[in-house]
Parts: sequence; structure tokens; C-alpha cells
Amino acid sequence: MDKEKKAKQTEEKEEEMEFQDCENEDQGQEEEEEQQKEPIDDELERSKISTIRALAEREDPSAKESDDFMIRRFLRARDLDIEKSTAMFLKYLSWRRTFLPKGFVSESEIPTQLADNKFCMQGVDKQGRPIVVSFGGRHKPTKGNLEEFKRFVVYGLEKICARMPKGQEKFVAIGDLEGWGYSNSDIRAYLASLSILQDCYPERLAKMLIVHVPYIFMTSWKVVYPFIDSRTKKKIVFVENKKLKSTLLKDIDESQLPDIYGGKLPLVPIQDC
Repeated sequence: MDKEKKAKQTEEKEEEMEFQDCENEDQGQEEEEEQQKEPIDDELERSKISTIRALAEREDPSAKESDDFMIRRFLRARDLDIEKSTAMFLKYLSWRRTFLPKGFVSESEIPTQLADNKFCMQGVDKQGRPIVVSFGGRHKPTKGNLEEFKRFVVYGLEKICARMPKGQEKFVAIGDLEGWGYSNSDIRAYLASLSILQDCYPERLAKMLIVHVPYIFMTSWKVVYPFIDSRTKKKIVFVENKKLKSTLLKDIDESQLPDIYGGKLPLVPIQDC
């Protein structure tokens, strides 16, 4: 019995540390946000972007179509390592040709995923970045298939990027888990969306605020957590229910806050944006 009790205490401690790792990110987040406001006037970044472009174009001529800001996102995602950034960028270009041969995902390809209105977009945060809301409790793993879900994720990210205000590269996400239960849990889908976000749309996520978190969600979270890279982990914040509105208002003005959280704007399904 003592061994079982000790094992349970150790598990709970590790779980608490994972929460803290995501919550204690304010200072690092603020520094990164300040950097994001700056144009490409850093001499070191400009030099490395030019090198990556030359290397990439030698392997894949389509790299010419990508602007310096895109290359910079891949560069920053790999901590300014030219070799790793170039490999990541080339892999993305190959993926895009295969996954998006037409250059976009049409709504006719993802009808099942769109039907539940589980992904919405409306308003901007105090820095002018788009706000998106994802409803985990509306996801039904038994409907559709993994391939359709992947296309749905890309559809959403492409929509967000296409509607990015001038001067912005990132978006703020609210992951709402109200009503989430084991019937909504879909580890394959979570890992697929994480891979797409981190590998194909690096440095697009500014912050993710996870709200209405049921305790049972931690079972799934502990499986997904090891696959989240360190840069993304710093952008995730779990929000206590009793501090929900006050926490959201730190980043979002009430006039731009979704009405379901006490703000002024009604949410709009991503397909209607």
C-alpha cells in the first residue's frame, strides 16, 4: 500500500510540474512578443536568412516564392541554426506540394469537421493579433477520419494566415474544453494537429490559453505533452475558472473578447470568416 501511495504522489507531483511549466511563461512570452514587433533589421538574422534562401533555392526552386518573414519563422523555430532551419524549411516546401497540390483546402473536403463549428475566429488581442477559439468538447473522433481532420487543421491555419492583419505574423488561441470527456479524447488528432502547427506553421502561435479544463483531461495531456517542443510549451497557459475573464482581459480588450467569456464580440465559425 505504501508503494502505491508513493507512486501516486510522484505522479501527481510530475503532473503539477507540467502545469507550472506552462503557466510560468509570462516574462519569456513578453520578450518574444517584443521581438516579434521588430522588422528584420537584425544583421545576424538578415545574413542567416540570405544563406538559408540560397541553400533552399539550390535544392528547391519553389523557395523563391517564400518571403523573408517566412524564412525567419523557420530560422527562429530552430534557434537560428542555419542547417536545421534549412532542413525544416525544405521539408515544409515538400509537404506543401504534396498536401496542398491546389494551394488550398476546399470546404467540400472537410464537411464533417466543419459541421460542429468547433473552430471559430473573431477579434484581435491588444497587440492586434487574431483570436481563434477551438472547442474540444465539440470534437467527435467517431465522425470523419484522421486525414479529414488534418485537412481541417490546415484549412483553419491557412484561413488565419490569410486574414493576418498587416504587420502581424502570429495569432492567439483559446482552447475551450467545456464539456470535454473521454468520448472527445483523440490522441491521434491532437498529435497530428501539433505536428502540423510546429513543423509547417512555426512561430505562428503567439499564445494558447486553455480554459474550462476538466481534471480528466490530464490523462490525455500527459500523453501529448512530451511531443510539444520547448518553444511551444512556453506559449501555453492553463487558466483557472475563477480567474477566467480577468486572465483573458490581460491580453484581450473587452471590446474584442468573445461574448461567451463576458466580452462584446460574437464568435464566428472559421468557414464564415
